[in-house]
Amino acid sequence: MQISSVNDVKIYNLSYGKSLPEWLSDRKKRQLQKKDVDIQRRIELIQDFEMPTVCTSIKVSRDGQFILAAGTYKPRIRCYDTYQLSLKFERCLDSDVVAFDILSDDYSKLVFLHCDRYVEFHSQHGHYYKTRIPKFGRDFAYHYPSCDLYFVGTSSEIYRLNLEQGRFLNSLQTDAVEHNVCDINPVHHLFATGTTEGKVECWDPRVRNRVGQLDCALSSITEGTEVQGLPAVSALRFNGSLTMAVGTSTGQVLLYDLRSSRPLLVKDHYYNLPIKSLNFHEQLDLVLSADSKIIKIWNKDNGKVFSSIEPQASINDVCIYPHSGMLFTANEDPKMNTFYIPALGPAPRWCSFLDNLTEELEESPETTVYDDYKFVTRKDLENLGLSHLVGSSLLRAYMHGFFMDIRLYHKVKTMANPFAYEEYRKEKIRQKIEESRTQRVQIKKLPKVNKELALKLMEEGDDEAELASRKKKGKVLPSILGDDRFQVMFENPDYQVDEQSEEYRLLNPIVSKVGQKRKKKLLFERAAEEEEEPEGRPSSEEESSDDDKSWVDEVREKQKTGQPRFFHLKAGEEFRSFGDVARKQRLQKVSLEERLKFEEHSGTSNMADTAVGSKQLTFTLKKSEQQRKQQQAEREHHEERKKLRRSAGHLSSGRGRGRGWGGGRGRGRGGGWGRY
Repeated sequence: MQISSVNDVKIYNLSYGKSLPEWLSDRKKRQLQKKDVDIQRRIELIQDFEMPTVCTSIKVSRDGQFILAAGTYKPRIRCYDTYQLSLKFERCLDSDVVAFDILSDDYSKLVFLHCDRYVEFHSQHGHYYKTRIPKFGRDFAYHYPSCDLYFVGTSSEIYRLNLEQGRFLNSLQTDAVEHNVCDINPVHHLFATGTTEGKVECWDPRVRNRVGQLDCALSSITEGTEVQGLPAVSALRFNGSLTMAVGTSTGQVLLYDLRSSRPLLVKDHYYNLPIKSLNFHEQLDLVLSADSKIIKIWNKDNGKVFSSIEPQASINDVCIYPHSGMLFTANEDPKMNTFYIPALGPAPRWCSFLDNLTEELEESPETTVYDDYKFVTRKDLENLGLSHLVGSSLLRAYMHGFFMDIRLYHKVKTMANPFAYEEYRKEKIRQKIEESRTQRVQIKKLPKVNKELALKLMEEGDDEAELASRKKKGKVLPSILGDDRFQVMFENPDYQVDEQSEEYRLLNPIVSKVGQKRKKKLLFERAAEEEEEPEGRPSSEEESSDDDKSWVDEVREKQKTGQPRFFHLKAGEEFRSFGDVARKQRLQKVSLEERLKFEEHSGTSNMADTAVGSKQLTFTLKKSEQQRKQQQAEREHHEERKKLRRSAGHLSSGRGRGRGWGGGRGRGRGGGWGRY
């Protein structure tokens, strides 16, 4: 639902919003209603209130229960039941409907005038009878007292078909060449027809004679009206017994009193479009006139604008629901619009809940739409050269700017910037070229700032995408490179990550092999970029350090020559053999216990090259005086025991070995030793 306010009159567009296709399942519709906010806010007052392509005309039955609409394609008539808020039936026809009318209080008697001269009658069950008129018809009217149908069209004659007798009667001969519209007064049954010459002829059905003629084309030309052709009568409507409204093909509406040949009021739409529909609102003495662009609501006594409605699609017909503030429009669009204006009257009985809904919406503020005005700021006025108009009646102060007439704004803007169209055209061409470029093969280029971080994120993004593709319902998270919030991180040099800083070393204590491979890849890319740059052109890597440039030169020369390079050791740098790398790789594969044994055996200290350096801290625990004395006493005792040595030579110099050395029978108590 869309809410707008024109001249402090609130207008509710009940048909605004997205419509769901009929072929969608109920489950899909429920899912869309949960996700889409526009679908949640829409109000489907009448189900399937639309046509396949275009709706040409729409009417409401006299009892107010049924709404009938004719449209295409294919040609059809649809009837909606307001008590059920749904479609009652649909009937397809052989050709397009030019005009139709409801002869009964409900839908049981219908008459259709087709574009191929056929007149078709429908009853409650469907098609009833079809006949043909001599010339192509444009409009018709039904005379209830005599049961006559009056047809007007591309002929000077007015054809009469009597439905009681079932035959054509003598036609009425007029002075006009062609007729566009006709209508019958509901009070005294005066028949009026509008011609292509801009005249209105009035006939009395009782005597079949013309009783009057009005020249509306001459009366529609007022002071300031631009005449581009002969105005023809395009719309005609009676109100009461004496008032008649005439619409012309040049966009004027004339109000007549049948007792006078001069119009009481001439209302101009200022769009130079034919008036397609005229309706009267008797409770408030208002006139609703509509062309293909806008519906204007104005007072029939003084012509003051009450409000206006401007739908998105072109208008074909307008119908007011009786004794209410609701109106329907037939448009050049599948959807038929439904507007509710509480200022015109209450909601119909079958949708009385709209009154409660609008009362709740009254509490929430909405933006005000000003008709034919443009909001400009002081800066806009300076650019247009209209600063001297501040304080005059041409500018109306509002908030931080001013409102000015839209016509004045367009004129001044055209004079101030005559090449605006050329700039707009160039911008559109540039956008088309950019769209075509997106279809080409995209080459990933690293940014100027934080190249290593960008390369790391790109590799991680590829890994995540591959992992998500393996899963059935995996979703790839958005990358930082494609997020606008982190765009400055790869453009501003102040955000460059310093990998040599102490903070970075503490956060990243271990440099992985993947990081080393990434660094080599980045160096090769830099070398390739510099090879592609022509001589004399400054390199894009001038912000990098001198060491990086030397590395790039060395890598490039090594690629060209393939010869080994010799390096100089810097001052304070310790030389290590080339076998250290292989030895360290072997040590990393063995267990910790074996590694410690190997280091103790070789007598080398554990010097590990890490991101925090290859330093080693040696310390000794401080012992108390009592512990040192105890350790000293133990060392002295061991030394004293080493000096006291006993000789065992007397054991082998005896007469015999004795019985204690395993030779005799008797053994000592000690098992293997004899007495000595």
